[in-house]
Amino acid sequence: MWMCLAVSLLWMRSGGCTEKANTSDLIEYTAADFYEKLHSGKMMFIYFEHQVSPTVSLFLVELEKSAEALQDYGVLVGKVNCNKELVHTYCTEERVLHTAFLFRGGKEFLGFDLDTVFDVNSIVSEVLFAILREEVKYVHTDADLLAMEKAARGKKDLVLGYVRSLGTQEHRSMMETAYVYGSKYQFILITGGPVLKHLGVDELSHSSQVWFLHCRLHSSYRNPTTSERCPLTRMRKPLSTLSLHSFLQLMEAPLVSEVHEDPLSVQPPVFPYQQTPQVFLFAHPATEHLDRDMAITLAWRLRGLALLLLVHRQSPAVKTPDEYNAAYRLPGKSSDVKYLTLHDLDEVLTLFTNEEKEEDEGEEDEAVEEDSHFGELDDEVAASVYENRGNLLDMDSITQLTSENFHAAVAQSSRTVVLFYLRWDAVALAFLSSFIEVAERLEDSEVQMCAVDCGEWTDLCAAQTGSSLPIPFRPITAFPSVLLLRPQESAQQYRGMLGTEALHRFIMLSSQASSVLLSAQKEVTSFLQEGPHPELAGHKPDRVLGLFETQTDAGVSLFTEAAKSLRGEVLTGLLTDELAEKWAAEHAVDLPVVFVFPSWRTQSRPSSLTVPTSVEELLAHIKSALLHPLPELTVENLPSFLSLGKALLLLFVGEEEDEIGWRQNQALVEEMRGVVELGGGKMERYLACWIHLGRTPAGMSVLGSYLGSMPPLPALVLTHLPSGDEIYQYPSNTPIAAPSVLQWLQRVEDGKESPAGMLGDDSWPPAHDFYDFLKIMDMQEPDSAQQRTPVGGDYEDEEEATPHNPPHGRQLPPPDLVHVSQPGSDDVNITHHTATHSPTNPTMQTNGQQARTPPVLSSGNPPHGHPDQPVTGHHGKARL
Repeated sequence: MWMCLAVSLLWMRSGGCTEKANTSDLIEYTAADFYEKLHSGKMMFIYFEHQVSPTVSLFLVELEKSAEALQDYGVLVGKVNCNKELVHTYCTEERVLHTAFLFRGGKEFLGFDLDTVFDVNSIVSEVLFAILREEVKYVHTDADLLAMEKAARGKKDLVLGYVRSLGTQEHRSMMETAYVYGSKYQFILITGGPVLKHLGVDELSHSSQVWFLHCRLHSSYRNPTTSERCPLTRMRKPLSTLSLHSFLQLMEAPLVSEVHEDPLSVQPPVFPYQQTPQVFLFAHPATEHLDRDMAITLAWRLRGLALLLLVHRQSPAVKTPDEYNAAYRLPGKSSDVKYLTLHDLDEVLTLFTNEEKEEDEGEEDEAVEEDSHFGELDDEVAASVYENRGNLLDMDSITQLTSENFHAAVAQSSRTVVLFYLRWDAVALAFLSSFIEVAERLEDSEVQMCAVDCGEWTDLCAAQTGSSLPIPFRPITAFPSVLLLRPQESAQQYRGMLGTEALHRFIMLSSQASSVLLSAQKEVTSFLQEGPHPELAGHKPDRVLGLFETQTDAGVSLFTEAAKSLRGEVLTGLLTDELAEKWAAEHAVDLPVVFVFPSWRTQSRPSSLTVPTSVEELLAHIKSALLHPLPELTVENLPSFLSLGKALLLLFVGEEEDEIGWRQNQALVEEMRGVVELGGGKMERYLACWIHLGRTPAGMSVLGSYLGSMPPLPALVLTHLPSGDEIYQYPSNTPIAAPSVLQWLQRVEDGKESPAGMLGDDSWPPAHDFYDFLKIMDMQEPDSAQQRTPVGGDYEDEEEATPHNPPHGRQLPPPDLVHVSQPGSDDVNITHHTATHSPTNPTMQTNGQQARTPPVLSSGNPPHGHPDQPVTGHHGKARL
């Protein structure tokens, strides 16, 4: 009765049978719009409205709510009002009155009775279930499950989810996770049946559950009690999208890690395992085999609860008294290690299961909502964006560019800065806040700040607008990307850090004309000594002067082209005629010549370069002259040094506690400078550099990852060798002196030194194959517009983007040296996402962490994402 009354009240609020529901925000398509999007191959979830009953009224409200979520997965949501115009078949048949339709590949894919899609969760889960019906399998009996385990053995792990019924929040969580991880794991869905008995679940249970079946493991790591079946781990937290995402990350952790240091010296887990306890078992040399077997057995029982580490007592670094045979560390601010004397492995299991029960009871008492779990995200950028998702950004200070207004907008301003971003990408959303801050600072300037949502205007981002006017850039292959556009010129790529201050500085420096013609000594002095702009007070930029006999000299045009590429990063000036000859005579050089004044150099005497025959060679010489001979590595300057491709001879020094410590560090740096000078030409293959761990604290985790533990400071390592991934450590008991370091380098070259560690794999290919709807459309329609090759402009100094060679050869800051601020702070030092973006098929793929991007369609208004979706891709990264 009360349900009927509620429905009636909602119906009355909607205006009864004669008025349509209050769904003003739901997209209403005309017949022409519907057919246009249908023939383009877009996925659409459409309801054909005839008359509004109480049931339809409630459905339309829920349909509107689901539109935003489904757009993240490439599904357009809307309705067609059959009372205004007819759509053949769908506005004339009785069956459509209580049916919503999913269209895919230009034809009807599936119809849903309104009784099965009654709210947001059921709409999203049922639509995704339909899309993934070839990927998400369904089993009923234990024999069905065993057959899937045998097929997956050694190939794929299985994720088995039990939901009481379809269309629930738990069903939606399973489908959303399957959409993201579907090609990494085989997902299986069950709603009941005999298979539950094998899993130990009462069929009357109302709680949804998830199990991870380790079918990809080598047989030596299998639990001996279940050797015929894939070992399984049950997810102990309630099923939600975030908890399942965290659970899958934890399943990738090593079963047992072996260490040769004391538990107190072992670093707490890094993401994505930072919220996971650590359990330490001690192994004795005489019983090492038995101890390892015991550790594996306990590790299987603790799978999903804690990380297990086997500590080898024979190591002199282990100081734990022999009376203890186990220890553990809980996550949190305190990194205290608690020691135990175990008599039974069940004691450890009881310890963690009791804590888990207390945690679960606390969550139930406080009725914590799912949204409060954003802190569990292993991606700090994604977590930051998700936490601030309720703070809507004010976009009034930037112009939204589309395929229609792009050329007109760029033509009306002398400088246009364009951000290309994706709404569903956490990195892009974090940087968007900084971009808006810069736009607000420049509101009264001549600079036009614009943005393009590449999830919505894929044709523009792919440089395929179809206009007769050329696009001054190549297809965008990294997100976020910033281009500086000037009328009648090629685009200039912004290569700096993704922060407010760095971007603002680039724009201000770009306001200076490239290769300013200096005709008097006073102008030269002002160019070299004064600040480039009042807003950049305190910033000392690099400067370059080109000296030529006349303005018609052949090298002038070459220098001018190089100066355009350096605009925004380096100030460039041009001297000719008598003034150039005077400067050349004072510095005892012949014309033509290029003088380089690096910002780090305190003396006024510049480096002099001869003018080569190509712009590329001149740029390479200038950039080489700007680099410090013994630089201090920071997040900001790391990309430029990694791009050199040299091995790093890297000195780590600690923070000085007093003047004596400061002098010791200075002496070490001077000794490294002596290595460079004494080594001469031999040191050309190395980049000698140093990291101050007080100013760059993240360097501690870098050093620890190199060597497996934190060595005493100072520490000198050799890494990033072109010949391999080996890491060598200079003997810690040997004083760092130039002759000794050079002798050590020679021993490394001769193969007489053993590596102290290895770099990880630097390949971040797409984790899986993606749905390529455009390819399907091309197969069905051979004359599709996607077959045509676009015509567009080029970036200046553009290079082909690959996973190993980001656009423009730009090396990205490493994961351990990435500083992440809250969106809206002064600097969000984060890395770009890299993606493949074919000129003939603008389907984008994020290189990353088993993250499937929502499909990018060809044109019009494809799906635009939403920061509320907390599943993100992995950043494109360079190793350090």
